[in-house]
Amino acid sequence: MTDPNAAPHFYPLSDAAVVLEFGQAIDPATHQLIRAFAQLLAQYPPPGLREVVPAFTTLTVYYDPWALRHSRAELPYEQMVGALQGLLPTAQAAATIAAPGPLVEIPVCYGGDYGPDLELVARHAQLSTAEVIARHAAPEYLVYMVGFAPGFPYLGGLDARLATPRRAQPRPLVPAGAVGIAGAQTGIYSLPTPGGWQLIGRTPRRLFDPVRTPPSLLQAGDRLRFVPISVTAFSRLNA
Repeated sequence: MTDPNAAPHFYPLSDAAVVLEFGQAIDPATHQLIRAFAQLLAQYPPPGLREVVPAFTTLTVYYDPWALRHSRAELPYEQMVGALQGLLPTAQAAATIAAPGPLVEIPVCYGGDYGPDLELVARHAQLSTAEVIARHAAPEYLVYMVGFAPGFPYLGGLDARLATPRRAQPRPLVPAGAVGIAGAQTGIYSLPTPGGWQLIGRTPRRLFDPVRTPPSLLQAGDRLRFVPISVTAFSRLNA
């Protein structure tokens, strides 16, 4: 478990980016601190800030080095690190009192054509398909980050019994809305893309829409719960 008062490790990613590494553990405490820091930077951006990219255990800060060349005593990287270090205590305090993110329900039709790998996951876990569905739909998941494809959520909280290796041969095209398992993670394909996750179901909800504000249905910090639905309900919701 991450110590919220521990200082992150800073290192340059390029001449215009710095990475803050908050240990190696993927856990809610690490996520909460990274989320709090990202929100703080959005509210109080230091000079030259361009973009902030949160991940499982890191926060990458992109900046304009030319906007930080007003000081000859410090290089732009050193200036940005100094600004981030100055905000760290505020981010650590905010992380301890931050409210949980909103809960989003995702309807899923499990198995059949919508979840062609459900039986494989059941055999690997030595469970029935009904038990796999029940275990997959039981937890309240945490959206740790969004990436790989626009709107694709990486979720924490999968029942350890359901952990299943990726496919040896990735599919050339996985449909949008497909719900999959890869190792100890579960996630949802937001767009039609190649992929090697084991597909156990599909949701009719649209996770990414470029004309929606925001385009991604899920954000880092959101909570998620899967709700099993029938084929008929899927067709109705997808219409």
